Amino acid sequence: MKQERITRFIKAEDANQKWYVVDARDQVLGRLAAKVAHVIRGKHKAFFTPNMDTGDFVVVINAEKVKMTGKRESQKTYFTHSMYPGGAKTRSYTEMMAKKPEFAVETAVRGMLPKTKLGKKLIKKLKVYAGESHPHSAQKPEVLSL
Repeated sequence: MKQERITRFIKAEDANQKWYVVDARDQVLGRLAAKVAHVIRGKHKAFFTPNMDTGDFVVVINAEKVKMTGKRESQKTYFTHSMYPGGAKTRSYTEMMAKKPEFAVETAVRGMLPKTKLGKKLIKKLKVYAGESHPHSAQKPEVLSL
């Protein structure tokens, strides 16, 4: 008798969602963002389902101490537009890190998630803090080593 291969899909309620804390000190931004997006999406689990939220929550601390390789630190820019004539704003990476260091990590992870309704839901599972402390100790986050 031939054995059938059946793809198992779990329900969103059955996905055991954990909390992880990642220390971004001396981590390269792109590599850090790729690994964090992998965990938020749930691809590290055996029951990954592409159309469901089966991932875990990630708290990133020390976002102000993240590194860039090569000349990237002086060349990278962030562009926004207000949709009004002359409303273009360009900020450098160093300027953005001085003003809002969490933004660089959030933007890098957001770019690695799907650009759908699911991606908008998943980005809410990322919590980024510039300093060492975070208010999520009640969730008992595990340390995620990258």
